Amino acid sequence: MAVIDFVAQFRAHVGGDAGQWVHWGATSQDIVDTALVLQLRDALAMIADRIDQVIGALAVLADAHRGTVMAARTRYQQALPTTFGLKCAGWLLPLVRCRKRLAELRPRLLVVQFGGAAGTLAALGDDGVTVMEGPAAELDLGCPPLPWHTQRDGIVELGSWLSLVTGSLGKLGQDAVLLAQTEVGEIDESAGGGRGGSSTMPQKANPVTGEALVAAARLNATLLGGLHQAQIQEHERGGVGWQMEWATLPTMVVTAGAGLSKAAALLERLSVSASRMRDNLGAADGLILAEAATFALSVHMPRPDAQALVKCAARSVMGEGGHLVDALRARTSAAVDWQRLRDPASYLGSCDALIDRALAAAKPDPLAS
Repeated sequence: MAVIDFVAQFRAHVGGDAGQWVHWGATSQDIVDTALVLQLRDALAMIADRIDQVIGALAVLADAHRGTVMAARTRYQQALPTTFGLKCAGWLLPLVRCRKRLAELRPRLLVVQFGGAAGTLAALGDDGVTVMEGPAAELDLGCPPLPWHTQRDGIVELGSWLSLVTGSLGKLGQDAVLLAQTEVGEIDESAGGGRGGSSTMPQKANPVTGEALVAAARLNATLLGGLHQAQIQEHERGGVGWQMEWATLPTMVVTAGAGLSKAAALLERLSVSASRMRDNLGAADGLILAEAATFALSVHMPRPDAQALVKCAARSVMGEGGHLVDALRARTSAAVDWQRLRDPASYLGSCDALIDRALAAAKPDPLAS
């Protein structure tokens, strides 16, 4: 392996009697694992910056669109009125939690590897622990209680975290793809042109960045299984699982970093159509107001009666046309504020307060490393 040639060259570079002390008491895996940790430290610093960038962009959108009313959708169907700001807050918070998890996992991951041939530091006699502490301090890494040659939970924890990051971005990407469908048209990720075009259909603007986020999430979720398999290692040092890490972990790191860059780019050029969102609420039939109507009527009659009345009116609208509010007014004399009920913006519940809570949670923790 490359370490053998590296050690030979390093000994020649040191030269003289000192050369014989190069790699004294260590093993190839000590070098490879420590080098990996150093690379991961740099990579995670870059990824953390990109997470902050995406969180910042989502926070701006959540605040700017707290009053942009749209349809909330459950099980692919329109459910109740909500706001695009609250949807952005929902995209934001998983990344906030990922940022916190990163600060928590760093001390477990960023530790030196030094154990010698079988993890006993036998070649160093009674000085093994002292020598292990030396490179840890020199490299500004933690010093573990003992070598972790076949204790790979830190690597798997990192892989799980990377999959959480790309999975959070994948959720954003999936929503973006659905909202950009021609029949929906509530957002456009290609505002500014030049992206997502078709080679044969000039009218198309494919949501290519949203699709890339979904693909990245699914790729890392798939590779994570390989890391879990690699955790099963033999005795004090193994080979199969170690090599499986080489084939999976680098791709996961790169995928997470690239996904965050793509998400930042998507949010920067995102065009939000508030008018299309409003139109899609179904102003003509008002069916999205069914729950609002039920609770408004429940002030004046038992709730089961209110539910039955709204169901009857909704069936009439779906079968014969008209507006839900008008169908209800024809069926009851209850003193409901019908004009207010007709406006979807009057049934947004705690959207504003929830957005405020999300934005407060998104503020960086000054005590986090």
